[in-house]
Amino acid sequence: NDDSRTILGPRSPEDAELTAVIGATVPTGFEQTAAEEVQEKLGSASRISRDRGKIYFQVPAQRLPQVHRLRSVDNLFVVVQEFKYYEFKENKEDALKDLEDLVKKLCWTDPLKVWELNNSLKKKKTKRKKHNLQSTASRERMNDGGEEGGADQSNTNDQEDCAQNLEAVAGGQNTEKPQGVASRDGVEQEADNEQSDVKGEVQASSESGTKAGDGQTGEGEPKVLRFRVTCNRAGDKHSFTSNEAARDFGGAVQEHFQWKADMTNFDVEVLLNIHNNEVVVGIALTEESLHRRNITHFGPTTLRSTLAYGMLRLCDPQPTDIIVDPMCGTGAIPIEGATEWPYCYHIAGDNSPQAVKRAANNICSLLRKNESKDSGLGVPLDIIQWDICNLPLRTGSVDIVVTDMPFGKRMGSKKKNWDLYPACLMEMGRICTPGTGRAVLLTQDKKCFAKALSRVGHIWRRAQTVWVNVGGLHAAVYLLRRTWERLCPC
Repeated sequence: NDDSRTILGPRSPEDAELTAVIGATVPTGFEQTAAEEVQEKLGSASRISRDRGKIYFQVPAQRLPQVHRLRSVDNLFVVVQEFKYYEFKENKEDALKDLEDLVKKLCWTDPLKVWELNNSLKKKKTKRKKHNLQSTASRERMNDGGEEGGADQSNTNDQEDCAQNLEAVAGGQNTEKPQGVASRDGVEQEADNEQSDVKGEVQASSESGTKAGDGQTGEGEPKVLRFRVTCNRAGDKHSFTSNEAARDFGGAVQEHFQWKADMTNFDVEVLLNIHNNEVVVGIALTEESLHRRNITHFGPTTLRSTLAYGMLRLCDPQPTDIIVDPMCGTGAIPIEGATEWPYCYHIAGDNSPQAVKRAANNICSLLRKNESKDSGLGVPLDIIQWDICNLPLRTGSVDIVVTDMPFGKRMGSKKKNWDLYPACLMEMGRICTPGTGRAVLLTQDKKCFAKALSRVGHIWRRAQTVWVNVGGLHAAVYLLRRTWERLCPC
């Protein structure tokens, strides 16, 4: 097939002008925030999908490295084609036959070129990561006085030492390497959404084996290309299931390209996104979500880095601002803040010694990443154990408070929240600068929060509410602004 060969031959001069329509999944509710980041960092206007949790934007393919460094996106894919008003037949067999016939009508050439370019970027990144890990392991063995030991054990010891002696250094360095994660977008799917995978496996022609995969399997033997089709469907007016759509569409892809199947070790993941009458066909550019890029030590309720970024951006940090997360957990918010806003000073704290230790270890991991980039800079971040209702901070000394408050589900209890929330808001109001201070607070216990806020209306006024999906729970992010009311420093 001509399309399958185009991604494997020598790169033409026209490829330098290749543009791509990129789709990105983002935390539900923060689509506008993600669009603003794309405009700011890539200079591209974004379109927010009617299907919540997705944005689309067009960029030159050569800017893919910058696309992967976006902080607000979870997964990326290149759009093959989009149908805003696709007419599905009422009869199931006819509707599925139309999806099969659609494969031959799509123009796959440019999206597959983008996929190939993306693959080459991922290989370079993997090589750098392996080199950095080897260098770190060598340094650790030398630091242990030549004693033989595994890198993982050394890392653990170093992190525990660092947790006890952590000192922040002004400055900062962006760290962009995504870490491994479990599922793709699972928590953002609504109840009537379905997701299904269908895979096929096919041998490419001898001239097409060298560039699409990881090289040839042996002398003269072409690389076997594998694929799968993932169908994400939302809506109750379809005559077919996600599994049936993925199966039939995948069969047509297999016949068209002569590829074949593997559910886990696939080279190409074709996406079929159906939202009511909107259909988007794409090719995945990320194997795993980017949202756990900063965290190596997880707690029971670790916040996604993409959601942490959205919360921080909502409060518009300015250089020299002092930003506090008084209930930091594993440190997702302050670590994201120190990484993206290094000219602010970040303070993180929690009443749990286990949480403080995990956060300190995550900060140490970030410092180690910076070292692997030959950067001598630290991160402008301190961690401390404290009581949220009695913070060891001067009255009016903080510019911004950003935190993930206990929902009363996996952590705390809804009964305790009725006492905790008003006390927290009072203490946050005390440490924040009157008139200019602001707070961004995430909670699922909306009724309790509304009641608590009504009790401290003389200190805080609500400026904005963003409705978000957190692990399948419908939660809210509140932007509060500090009034000019001055509180007693006692």
